[in-house]
Amino acid sequence: MAITRINQFQAKPGEAAALREFLRSVIGLIRDAPGCRSCELLSQHDDPTRLAIIEVWDSIDAHQAAASGIPPTLLKRAQTLFAGPAQGAYYDPVSEEATHD
Repeated sequence: MAITRINQFQAKPGEAAALREFLRSVIGLIRDAPGCRSCELLSQHDDPTRLAIIEVWDSIDAHQAAASGIPPTLLKRAQTLFAGPAQGAYYDPVSEEATHD
């Protein structure tokens, strides 16, 4: 079963365009990684300093292997653009037949 990873970022003041371009450059690496089914970069409608990447993977292991392959120099560059720590979590699909508590 596929797993979805949602990552959220906020740019420092004046760095929204730079962060958007940086993340756009990383999308190609993500899409080319084994086990990546899709990857999309989104900008929050009413706050362009907030961005999200929605990724769908074959497994958590596939995502983690791809993440470990991002060069440390790229990660260091990203840190200079963030207003705060990036946030991310894995999500499982919820079937329409599932019941809620």
